[in-house]
Amino acid sequence: MRQGMKTPQPKAGPVFGLRPELGRWGFVALGLTINLCLGAVYAFSVFKTPLIEHWGISATASGFPFMVFLAMFAVGMAVTGPFLARHGPRRVSLVGGALVGLGWLLSGFAPNIGVLTLCYGGLAGGGVGVLYGCPIATSTQWFPDRRGLAVGLTVLGFGISPLVTAPLLALAIARLGVLPTFTLFGAVFLGLLALLALPLRFPAPGWVPTGWVPTAKQRARAGIELDRGQMVRTVAFYALWAGFTLGSVAGLMAVGFSKDFGVEVAGASTGLATLAVSLFAVFNGAGRPAFGWLIDRTSPRSAGAVSFTLILLASAALYGWGQGNLAVYLVAFSVLWLNLGGWVAMAPASTAALFGPKHYPRNFAVVFSGYGVGAIIGTLLSGAIRDGTGSYLPVFLPVMGLAALGIAISVLGLKPVRT
Repeated sequence: MRQGMKTPQPKAGPVFGLRPELGRWGFVALGLTINLCLGAVYAFSVFKTPLIEHWGISATASGFPFMVFLAMFAVGMAVTGPFLARHGPRRVSLVGGALVGLGWLLSGFAPNIGVLTLCYGGLAGGGVGVLYGCPIATSTQWFPDRRGLAVGLTVLGFGISPLVTAPLLALAIARLGVLPTFTLFGAVFLGLLALLALPLRFPAPGWVPTGWVPTAKQRARAGIELDRGQMVRTVAFYALWAGFTLGSVAGLMAVGFSKDFGVEVAGASTGLATLAVSLFAVFNGAGRPAFGWLIDRTSPRSAGAVSFTLILLASAALYGWGQGNLAVYLVAFSVLWLNLGGWVAMAPASTAALFGPKHYPRNFAVVFSGYGVGAIIGTLLSGAIRDGTGSYLPVFLPVMGLAALGIAISVLGLKPVRT
C-alpha cells in the first residue's frame, strides 16, 4: 500500500433494507423487545402472595424462585460469553429463548416450591442468562459511537417489562390461577423469542459508521483492548464488579418486595401497590438510557457515584419516613428502580469503555456475575429481616451502609485503565 493512503474500512451491507447507519437501530428495537419478555422476572412480586397462599410457605421461601432465577441469570451469562463470541448472537439466542420458554412452561406443573424453583429459577433463569447478553453485544458492536445510549435502549425493555407484564400476570392469576399462568406465558415466550432471535448478527470486524469522528476520550480508549485474563488483574475490574453487586443488592431487593412494602409498610391498597409496580418499571426503564447517556458524556466513575448517592438518599427516606407514607414510598422506590436500571446499563457500557469492545462478550460475562451475587445477598437479606422483624422497613438500614461504600468504590476504583 502506498504511503499516505488510508486503510479502507470494512463495509456492511444493507441492514433491514436500510443503510447500516440507520438500519442498525433495528437491532436495538429487537433487543428491546427480547428484553421486554425476559424482564417479566421483575414482576415476580405479583406471584409471591399467591404462592404463599397456594402452598402455605414463608415469605423467604416464596422468594427462592426469584433468587435462584437471578443467580442462574448470572451463571448463564458467564457460561455463554465464549459461545457468543464464537457462534454469534443468532444461534445463542435461539438456545436461550428455548430454555426461557420451557422453564416458564414447566413451572406450571410444579407440585411444590422446590420444583418451581428448579424450573423457573434454574431453567428459565439460566435461559435468560444465555439470551440476555446477545442483543447487548449486538448493540455494542453496531454502536461504537453511542455505545452507552444504544445499550441503555436495548436493555430498556427489561426495565419496563413489569409495566406490561405485571398487569397481565395479575389478570391471568386471577382468571386462571397462579400455576397455569406460568404455563401460558411460557408458551408465548417460546414462540416469540425464537422469531425475534433470527435477524440478530454482528457487523463485519472493524466496521465503523460512515463519517464518525471519535472524540478525544474515545480515541484515548481506542488502544485499550484487555482480554479476560488481563482485565481481572486491574483495580477497575474489581471496582466495577463490586459496584454492580452493590447496586444490584439495593435494586433487586426493591424489585422483590415492592408490592408487599407498599401494602404492609406504606399503607397502600393491594390495587394501588400493584399499579405502583408498573410505575416503578417506567423508572427502571428510564434509568437505562439515562445512565447509558451519562456514561457516554462523563465516565463510569462519575455515573457510579451519582447512582449510589441517589440510592443512599432514597434508602434514608424510606427508613426515616416510609412508615404509612405513600408519597415517600412512591418516590423512593422509583429512585431505587431507576438506579437498578442504571446499573444494568452502566455495567456493560463501562466494561466496553474501560476494557475495550474486542473481548466484550467474555469480559462482561465475568462482570455480570456481580448481578447474581447481588440477587442472592439481596433476596436472603430482605427475606431474613422481614421474617425476623415482621417488617421490610429495617432492610434499608444496611442498604444505606452499602450505598456509602459504593460511593467510595466508584470514586476511588473506577478509573481509566493504564496500559
